[in-house]
Amino acid sequence: MASSLQKVKLVPNKNYQRSGTKSYVHLLRKYQFHPTKEGPYSFVNHVHQQGHHGENHAVGGKAHVQQVMQKKTGSAADQTGEVSAEDVQNDSEYLAEVAIGTPAQTLNLDFDTGSADLWVWSTELSSTIQKSGASSHTIFNPTKSSTFKTSSGSTWNISYGDGSTASGTVGTDNVNVGGLTITAQAVELAKSLSTQFQQGAGDGLLGLAWGSINTVTPTPVQTPVENMITQQDIPATQELFTAKLGSWRDASDPDGGDSFYTFGYIDQPTVTASGQQVYYTPVDNSQGFWMFDSASASINGTNMPRNGNTAIADTGTTLALVDDATCKAIYDAIPGSSYDSTQQGYVFPTTVTAAQLPVVTFAVGGQQFAVQKEDLAFASAGTGMVYGGIQSRGSMTFDILGDTFLKSIYAIFDQGNTRFGAVQRMEPTQNLAAPPS
Repeated sequence: MASSLQKVKLVPNKNYQRSGTKSYVHLLRKYQFHPTKEGPYSFVNHVHQQGHHGENHAVGGKAHVQQVMQKKTGSAADQTGEVSAEDVQNDSEYLAEVAIGTPAQTLNLDFDTGSADLWVWSTELSSTIQKSGASSHTIFNPTKSSTFKTSSGSTWNISYGDGSTASGTVGTDNVNVGGLTITAQAVELAKSLSTQFQQGAGDGLLGLAWGSINTVTPTPVQTPVENMITQQDIPATQELFTAKLGSWRDASDPDGGDSFYTFGYIDQPTVTASGQQVYYTPVDNSQGFWMFDSASASINGTNMPRNGNTAIADTGTTLALVDDATCKAIYDAIPGSSYDSTQQGYVFPTTVTAAQLPVVTFAVGGQQFAVQKEDLAFASAGTGMVYGGIQSRGSMTFDILGDTFLKSIYAIFDQGNTRFGAVQRMEPTQNLAAPPS
């Protein structure tokens, strides 16, 4: 069986434009946490009253409190406005080809370990949206697939705190990932996409989190990996997938910045090239995420205990978010760094050299893994500054270790054994060229 398995190559999202603040707002939207550092974006509670009103009705009904993201538009506290699609960065730096249906229709999807829905642009969208997206998206047409079956009564809905939504209907079809065909896989067809979702460069998303956070109702559906396991598409001894995320910075390295996923096997040449063994730690999947203990960090060899701290590995996120004390300590170790409240993040000078940047590590279970120095710089912040790749997690009680961290390791998501594996990757050189804007 394993001989038929192959790498799923990732390609850079050609429409991706780096923006530190917009990527941070994407995380605010996705996880709906409250910022603890000053900046333009925050959440407020809006109360919506539902019930009968009028002179012949008693005042009453149900009050629902909803968190709504807002943006400061002036210096006064009451000068706020809505968060527009232009404020949010689509965080899909990498996309992968996935073939759906018979005959196959090939779409570029964002592989996201922080969500559990497989949704796609579809011909159920309005003609206006389809027309606007025709030049930049492949739109799945279920009527052209002989193996597509509608799941009557099933719907899906994703909504974020900035008011952006995506929703639609559900069907099943054959889904081919890296040469491996999953039969009767639930495919969520977009019928409505708010502007924020329309501006995403991919043709949809393939969720790789645990199925408990799938949004299909009335009954959640199995994720592609869950179906691979159920259908025995991957070996019973290797019920896992792996991710190696390269970078434009690594084009001159021996692996050329190669990026890929594997399903059902671990790429041994990548492990061998690291000179390390895979380190595993148990996963707590009770919240649907790839969460593990991360009870310490270190900066230039100085240990920082973080008792009880946990982290999640999220390939659908570019930044890494950690607690404020750790974040401040990291930037205190970078010459010329400061917190820029207008950009809602830490920045530092482009003139800082690799030798001046600190060695930053985070614990995965009981072992420390270092962030590549080159990934400490995420995006241009203007005026000779760069926006840092590690930022504040605000009110969240766990870290989000996105691509800033994951580029430094070969990650093994072992679903069968409910554990997360990591291998430290060391680039032969640190490319500190200014990030593309």
